[in-house]
Amino acid sequence: MTRVQWLAVLGLAAWLATSSVAMAQVRPYIGYAYPAGGQQGTTFQVRLGGQGLDDVHGVLVTGPGVQARVVEYHRRLNPQEIQLLREQLKELKDPAPAGSSAPASAPAPTTTAGKPAPKVAEGERLELTAKIEKRAAEYVQAPACASISSIVLVEVTLAAGAHPGPRELRLVTPRGVSNPLQFHVGQFPEVSRKPMLSATIQVLGKEALALRKRPADEVEQQITLPCTVNGQIASGEVNRYRFTARKGQRLVISTAARQLIPYIADAVPGWFQPVLTLYDARGKELAYSDDDRFKPDPLIRFVVPRDGEYRFTITDALYRGREDFVYRVTIGELPFVTSIFPLGSRVGNAVAIGMQGWNLDAAELTPPASDAGPGIYFLEATRQGLVSNRVPFALDTLPETTEQEPNNDPTSAQQVDLPIIVNGRVDRPGDLDVFKFAGRAGATVVAEITARRLDSSLDSLIKLTGPDGKLVAFNDDREDPGSGLNTHHADSYVMAKLPAEGTYCVHVGDVEHGGGEEYAYRLRLSAPEPDFALRVVPSSVALRSRSAAAVSVHVIRKDGFTGPIKLGLKAPPEGFSAAPVSLSATQETARLNLKTTLTATQEPVALAIQGSAPIQGREVVRQGVPAEDRMQAFLWRHLVPAEDLRVMVFDPSFQPPPKRVSRLLDRARSAEQIKAVALTVDPGAVKPKFTKQQVAGRLRQLKLLFEDGLLTEDFYARKVTECEAGQ
Repeated sequence: MTRVQWLAVLGLAAWLATSSVAMAQVRPYIGYAYPAGGQQGTTFQVRLGGQGLDDVHGVLVTGPGVQARVVEYHRRLNPQEIQLLREQLKELKDPAPAGSSAPASAPAPTTTAGKPAPKVAEGERLELTAKIEKRAAEYVQAPACASISSIVLVEVTLAAGAHPGPRELRLVTPRGVSNPLQFHVGQFPEVSRKPMLSATIQVLGKEALALRKRPADEVEQQITLPCTVNGQIASGEVNRYRFTARKGQRLVISTAARQLIPYIADAVPGWFQPVLTLYDARGKELAYSDDDRFKPDPLIRFVVPRDGEYRFTITDALYRGREDFVYRVTIGELPFVTSIFPLGSRVGNAVAIGMQGWNLDAAELTPPASDAGPGIYFLEATRQGLVSNRVPFALDTLPETTEQEPNNDPTSAQQVDLPIIVNGRVDRPGDLDVFKFAGRAGATVVAEITARRLDSSLDSLIKLTGPDGKLVAFNDDREDPGSGLNTHHADSYVMAKLPAEGTYCVHVGDVEHGGGEEYAYRLRLSAPEPDFALRVVPSSVALRSRSAAAVSVHVIRKDGFTGPIKLGLKAPPEGFSAAPVSLSATQETARLNLKTTLTATQEPVALAIQGSAPIQGREVVRQGVPAEDRMQAFLWRHLVPAEDLRVMVFDPSFQPPPKRVSRLLDRARSAEQIKAVALTVDPGAVKPKFTKQQVAGRLRQLKLLFEDGLLTEDFYARKVTECEAGQ
């Protein structure tokens, strides 16, 4: 084999090495987006950190009015690649560097016509120099979190009429779709601090070496109300914002942090826990918040006492931080709903919904559509064109009534007929609501509270007492696997067989003896209503050509349902199928194999999974809710719902066309030229200097750096030739 042929073999080895890496890559993953939103009618850049994002080319954002495109991808570099970049940088700054690997005595690369290869133009040289210096400056050898150290820069355009509120954002690669992240459409001008670079891992006893060195003029920023500020908290950091306010303004300072990234696996308590503090111009503390009731994201509501300058700060409660500790703080006279009543209604029934909160004068709350079916819907209040935060509202099919006071003990208990849903509220601290109903011996009754799952402050308890006043059943908390964002499952549930005929009482209260407008609940009293819900994990899947891949389907059984459940695809598009799977009464999880006859899909396809089961003489069908299996603090697992299930089919033999092709290496060279360069590089080149695996790895690094536009053709060609000589 001639050396020219051997060089071609090495080039093929590099291609195969790159191909194998791509085929073995992990599912595309994004750990943060910064900023995590923007204002209507603007275009801005978003920085996303993740892994498994090679050849990323698309962005998916739910809902209308949003366009996004990938601008750049910066994969995580290794030390060998950084060394190559430093060598390239040295040559760019000194066209004839001492000790060059291709000295003047070596034959210069030529074209097929035998002419010298073109030199790098001055403007091109300066641009490449700046590009390499930027990548080298951002390099972190030991990042605090490797799984968020590859960076994608995305340009997002929000239409002026895009509806404000949370969306879901995903990235698309040729071999799959990433997990979703929450992304917000805002209504006010946005202020964003400079994006944070990858944080360095902290070494015990040398933590100070890993701290971010922020310039003094970036610690505090002047802002104008109303606005939304975006930032990332580094370890030990406190971000400060100064603003001017007028006497009497009713300011709401609302934070989005944990809701942006609900769980961080290697953080304790499992998420970024921000703390807000408000000061006057003299530095006197006026307000402090590290949560909003049971929600970790802080909220401050503040009436401005006098005209002047004020300042608020945000930091982590434990002074932790890195690039995925992202926040959005919106400040102004915002409409903000703190509670509604009732928390739900019967399907098809119009009901007056009262609301409490701030800056709600003349605000209108939009109810669910008149044809909406059973489920939970999110309502918003609109005031002078501004849209409030969202609050959940439940629709059900059972008859409903409203709690009537006084009903604090069995002697004044409110009479109800089953089945019924009672919309009630623990009005004051220590309040206890009691309801009585006629029961038959041997009958089974369910008493279930839905409160915390509807953003109520109530940490409920249920007590069921019999005709003799003795306790029949009691419950404080009951875990609901379908409520993936709740870490305190505060809603109560009992299912009990009644021991005798007579009048039974259900007592509802708050565990901590709290009460007030925000302590509303929905109490279901009925015979068991066997049912089930489904969660499908993960929320995105990649299938090879004409192949199959499995998803996990988690079953949440309700009211003692133990029947079999049949799983399958709902109206699958052409080219997709799934063999039905049946779950027995003892199964909580099943694997459903998704199959395709397609070679590839140009865009992600939305699939729907459903389950059916015969229940009490009728066929019940439930849709599977896509979800992400997230870990909290190294231990607890949560199924976090997503909006849709996205599937990609890819051809494993397909390789994206190279972003950049070297004209020098694509042209034939004489064996004499290659031999001369090889002997110049290593006069004893008769013996192999590197193994084939080492050479293949080096060639892969060179190819990737060249395609990223970080190497000149001349440098790339000479380094490949060195590899050939070393082999």
